[in-house]
Amino acid sequence: MGAVIDSVPMPHPLEPIIREAYAAFGRGDLDGYLQTCTDDFEFHVPGRCAASGVYTGRDGLSRIATAVVSTAGDTFQEDVEDVLANDHHAVVLARHRFMRAGEPRDYRTAHVYEVRNGKLARCYEQPRDQAAFEDAWGPAAD
Repeated sequence: MGAVIDSVPMPHPLEPIIREAYAAFGRGDLDGYLQTCTDDFEFHVPGRCAASGVYTGRDGLSRIATAVVSTAGDTFQEDVEDVLANDHHAVVLARHRFMRAGEPRDYRTAHVYEVRNGKLARCYEQPRDQAAFEDAWGPAAD
C-alpha cells in the first residue's frame, strides 16, 4: 500500500494578483486595481439602488469609487474572504461594511469576473441578499 500524501492545490496565478488588486483599491489606488483589467473593463452593479449601473474603464471605476466615498466616507471596508480563479473566470467572495447616515451597513457579496487574456474583463456584483445590498446603498436618485 502506497503512502498517502496530503497536498494543497496550488492557487491559480491570477489569485494573488486579484488579492493585490483589491488591496490596491482599498488603499484608494485605482491604477493599481486597473492594472489587472482590460482597457474596456466593465463593472455591473444590479438592482435599483444608488450604486446600481454599469461602470466602464477608468472613468467608470472612478465614478463608482466616488459613489462609495460619498455614501460611506472613509468607513468603507471590503474584506476579501476568498478568491477562486481559473483561465476564464474568477470569483471574489467579499464582505462590505460601512456607515451610512449614522447606521452600520453590512452585507456579503460575490464579484464574478470574466477573464480575457489573463486580465479581468467584466465583473458582475452578486449580493447574497439583494434587499440588504439595496438598503445599504440607499435608493437610486430619480
